[in-house]
Amino acid sequence: MKRFTFSWIVAVLAWLFAGGVVQAQPLQRLVPFDEFVSSVGTADFGLYSIRDEVKVRRDSDFEAMREHILSMYEGVKVAHSFVMDSQVFDCVPIDQQPSVRQLGLGKALREPPQPVVAEEEAGAKAFTGVTRLPSPLTLGLQDSFGNAVRCEQGTIPLRRITLEELSRFETLEKFFKKTPTGDPGLDLGDAKAAPSAVHKYAHASQSIKNYGGDSWLNIWNPTVNGSVGQIFSLSQHWYVGGSGKSLQTVEGGWQAYPAKYGTSNSVLFIYWTADNYNKTGCYNLDCPAFVQTNSNWYLGGTWTNSSSLGGQQWEFQMQWQFTGGNWWLFLQGNGSFEAVGYYPGSVYRGGQLTRYATRVDYGGETVGTTSWPQMGSGVLASSGYQQAAYQRYIFYLDSTVRGTFTSLKPSQTSPRCYTLSYTPSSLGGLWHTYFFFGGPGGKC
Repeated sequence: MKRFTFSWIVAVLAWLFAGGVVQAQPLQRLVPFDEFVSSVGTADFGLYSIRDEVKVRRDSDFEAMREHILSMYEGVKVAHSFVMDSQVFDCVPIDQQPSVRQLGLGKALREPPQPVVAEEEAGAKAFTGVTRLPSPLTLGLQDSFGNAVRCEQGTIPLRRITLEELSRFETLEKFFKKTPTGDPGLDLGDAKAAPSAVHKYAHASQSIKNYGGDSWLNIWNPTVNGSVGQIFSLSQHWYVGGSGKSLQTVEGGWQAYPAKYGTSNSVLFIYWTADNYNKTGCYNLDCPAFVQTNSNWYLGGTWTNSSSLGGQQWEFQMQWQFTGGNWWLFLQGNGSFEAVGYYPGSVYRGGQLTRYATRVDYGGETVGTTSWPQMGSGVLASSGYQQAAYQRYIFYLDSTVRGTFTSLKPSQTSPRCYTLSYTPSSLGGLWHTYFFFGGPGGKC
C-alpha cells in the first residue's frame, strides 16, 4: 500500500489543529500492531519536533515517552485490532496487559464480585425518549477496514498509546495528569476548599464512609474549543479518601477532551490518584494501574449516540465497588450489568482507599485557561429534562455493600457559567436522588 509523505501528514495535522477543535478524521490505513511497535522503536525526535501540534521540546522528554510506549507493549501479542472514531484499539490477552505484567500481579482476577442492583428502575420509563446506551463493542459493527469492532474472549481492548498523542504534551508526566496544567483543582477531601483558577465545577457531594457508589449518567458532546484555551469537559463520579497531599481518588464517567483523544466526541473514561494528582495517576489504561477483565467495554472509546436538546436522551450506568481490597468498576447500557475490571488496592500504597472512601461526589467539571468549555449540554440546570444534562438514581455502598440513596450537598463554583439543580431522594420520585447540571462556559 502506498505510504503518505511526511510533509503531507504534517500539513493535514496542522489543518486539524488550526481551529483548536480536533475533529476525528478517517485513517488512511490501520497500521498493524507489530509495525506500530517497530515504528516507535525507531522514532526520531527531530521529525516530530517540527510538527505544529507537538509540545514536547526536549529530546530527553521525547525519549521518556518512547520508552514508556515500548514498556507498555513489551511481550504483548496482538492478533486483532480495530478502529473506532479514528482511535485504534488492540485486543490484548488479559494477562499480557501492562497492569498485570508491570505490577507483578501474575495474572488478573477472574471471579469478580456481583454488582449491587437497586430496585427495579421504572423511572427509566417515566419519561419518553430515554434510552440506555450499549457499548459499541457489543453491536456487531465493522470498522472502515472490515475489522470486527470487538475483542475476543480472553482479550481486552487496549486503546493504542501513540507518540502522536503523547507528543501533544510537554512531558510524559503532563500526559499522565488529569489536566496538562498539572493543577490538582478542588481539594475533594475538603468540602469548603475553593477551586483552582483553571478548574470549574457544578457538583454535589456527601462526606460519608462508603465502599463505592452508583448512578446513571446522561451523555452529551459538549463543545471544547482549544483555540481559546478550553481543555476538557466531563460528567463523573469521584470516590475520595484522605486530604491534602494524601488525597486519593477513584474516578470515572464520560469526558470530551479533544487534545488527548483526537476526537470532539465524548469518551468513556476512568482516572485515579494516590497522592493528590502529584506523581501518581493516569487515564484509562495509559499506565500500569487498572486491570481490565472484560472484553465488551473500551476505556477511552466513544459512544455511538449522544443526547440532543429537546430530543432523544441517552444514558449508561456506572458503579464502583470496593471489595476484596480492590476497587471494581461495573457498567451497564441496555444489556447486563458487567464487571469491567479493577484498581488493585496496591496502587493506593497503604492510603485511605485501601480501607474505604470518606466522600462521594458526582457532577460536572471543566478545565480551561482563558475560556471554559460547555458543561453537559451547554445549558443551565434550570432548563430541566431534555435540555440540561443529568445524573440520576444516585446511591452509595455502605459497609454491608448495600445501596443507600445519597444526601448530597450541591456546589456551584462558577454559577454564571454552570449551575446544578439538586433533588433529594425523598422528593425525587422514581429517579430518587438526582440532579440537572451544566452551562455554556465562556469567560468564567
